[in-house]
Amino acid sequence: MTSKLVKVLWAGRLSYNTGLKLQKVLSSQHHQNLTQDTCNTLILLEHDPVFTVGIRDKGYTIEEEERLKKLGAEFYRTNRGGLITFHGPGQLVAYPILNLKHFKCSVKWYVSQIEEMIIRLCAEYGIKAGTSPDTGVWVNDRKICAIGIHGSRYITTHGLALNCNTNLSWFDHIVPCGIEGKGVTSISKELNKNVTVQDVIPLFQNVFQTQFDCRLIQYSTEDSLKLLKTVNNVFMKS
Repeated sequence: MTSKLVKVLWAGRLSYNTGLKLQKVLSSQHHQNLTQDTCNTLILLEHDPVFTVGIRDKGYTIEEEERLKKLGAEFYRTNRGGLITFHGPGQLVAYPILNLKHFKCSVKWYVSQIEEMIIRLCAEYGIKAGTSPDTGVWVNDRKICAIGIHGSRYITTHGLALNCNTNLSWFDHIVPCGIEGKGVTSISKELNKNVTVQDVIPLFQNVFQTQFDCRLIQYSTEDSLKLLKTVNNVFMKS
C-alpha cells in the first residue's frame, strides 16, 4: 500500500482572490515546515467568473483588462505558467498543493501526470482526449482542460481547470491560452448531456489517486472550518 497521503478539501464556490489566499496558506505551511507533519492537499472548487493571465501576459493591457471586467467577471494577473484563460461555475478547478519531493522532483513530470490523469478521466466518459504541443488536454482541436502551475522549491500551486458544464460563451471574449485557431469544449458538450462538477468529483478523485499513487482522505468539517478561518484572517489583513 502506498504511504503517500493527500488531504482533499472541497472548498465550494470561491472568489479567485480567496482561492489564492487558500493556496498561499497551504503552500506556506510546506515552506515553513518541510517535514512529514505538513500534509499534501488537493483543493477542489468552483470559481466565480474570472479571467486570469499567467506570467506570459503579452497583449493584455489595462484597456483589455477593463473590457473583460465589463462583461461581469474579475481579472487577475498571476504567477502561474500560461497565458489567458477563464474560470467560472460549471468548471472543476483543482489546486494540488504538493511537495514534489514526496513524488518526483520534476515539474515537467508533474504537468505530464496531470495531462495523463485528465485523459484517463475523459476515457471513463468515453471521450477520446489527448495532448498537443500546447499544454493542456484536448479533444481534437478543442481544449477541455487548461493547466497552469507554479513551482517554488518543489512546492506546487495553481493547477488545472476542467470544463464540466461551463458556459463556454465566456471564452468567446478571449483567445484561450493565447492559442489562435483552436476552441474549447466541455464534458457536457462532448456527451450532449448535462454533467456537473459534483458528478465529476468522485471520478476525478479516483484517477488522481491512481495517477499519483497516493491515498486521498477528506478534510474533516472541523479542519476545513479552521483552515478557512485562517484564510479569512489572512484576507482581512492584506
